[in-house]
Amino acid sequence: MTGKKEINPFLKQALELGPPLAFFFIYLRLRDDSFLIGNVEYSGFIVATVIFVPLMLGAMGILWLLTGKLSRMQIFTAFMVIFFGGLTAWFNDERFFKMKTTLVYGFFSAILGIGLLQGKSYLAYVLDGMLPMRNEGWMILTRRLCACFAILAAANELVWRTLSTDLWVKIETFGFPIALMVFLMLQFSMLQSYMDDPDKQ
Repeated sequence: MTGKKEINPFLKQALELGPPLAFFFIYLRLRDDSFLIGNVEYSGFIVATVIFVPLMLGAMGILWLLTGKLSRMQIFTAFMVIFFGGLTAWFNDERFFKMKTTLVYGFFSAILGIGLLQGKSYLAYVLDGMLPMRNEGWMILTRRLCACFAILAAANELVWRTLSTDLWVKIETFGFPIALMVFLMLQFSMLQSYMDDPDKQ
C-alpha cells in the first residue's frame, strides 16, 4: 500500500483549487458561445463543465501520485462531479451540474447529522490526528458544521433557482468556499479552550 508523502503546500493548494478556478475562467471565455456537436447544440456552460471533469480528475491523479493518499471527501466530490457532469452533458441540461453542489453539501450535513444522532462526531474520526481536541469540542464543531453544510445546500438551491448562471458560477467558485473557510477559521478560534495536549490522556 502506498504510504502518505508530504508535498509543497502551495502545490497541494494549486492542485485542489486549480480546477475550479480553471472552470470559472473557461466559463467566462465560453459563456456567450454555443457549440454544435453531433447535431446537438451545447451552451458554453455545458462545454466548460465537460472540460472541467478531466481537469479535476487529472489534478486529483497528480495529487494521489505525489501524496499517496486522497481523502474520502475528495473521492466523494470527484464521484459527484463525474456523475452530474455526465448527466449535464448527456441531457444537455445545466441544472444537473448546479444541483450537484446542493447534494454534496447536503450529504456532508446528513452524514454529520447521523453521527450526532448516535452521539458521535464523525468529524473527530476523520480529523482527530490533525487537530487534537477534547470530545466536547468535537461535538460542538460537528453540530455547527452540520448546520453550516445544511445552510450552504439551501443557499445553493436558492441561488441556482433564482439567479443567473453567471452569478451562480461566481458564488459557486468563490462565495461558498470563502464562506466555509471563514466559518471554519472562526470556529477553530472560538474552540481554542477545547484544544487538548496530545501528550495528555
